[in-house]
Amino acid sequence: MLRFDPFGDVDASTRGLLQAAGSSRTPRFMPMDLCKLDGHYLLTADLPGVDPGSVDASVENGVLTLSAERTARSEDGVQWLTNERPFGSYRRQLSLGDGIDAAGITARYENGVLSITIPIAEIAKPRRVEIEQADHQNSIEASSG
Repeated sequence: MLRFDPFGDVDASTRGLLQAAGSSRTPRFMPMDLCKLDGHYLLTADLPGVDPGSVDASVENGVLTLSAERTARSEDGVQWLTNERPFGSYRRQLSLGDGIDAAGITARYENGVLSITIPIAEIAKPRRVEIEQADHQNSIEASSG
């Protein structure tokens, strides 16, 4: 059975570039979820085994940058039977829109999951616009004549 994979060549090229960069076990990506709740967005990113002290989140010029590092295990005297867990640097950047309260962004790293709360600015939140009724006291009377 043949299976068509349109991204197979791209994956192979990427693996080749990563191996040329020094390690075939370099992290490929930082999987994340992003959802919108009542008055904020919630971003969660999986970073299992990452050193908590290496996790960093920063905002500059409307771009949220997430980075982390998983250090290599000691290999002195070890004969690996399977060694699939990548080590190295993770980095992800997201553009923030104008309706974000960048000063109110908070982050927490717990049990290998980075959670970032991104508040929506008050000015960008939906609101009801009051419509005033015009006063009809100045009416025009028709005269016959």
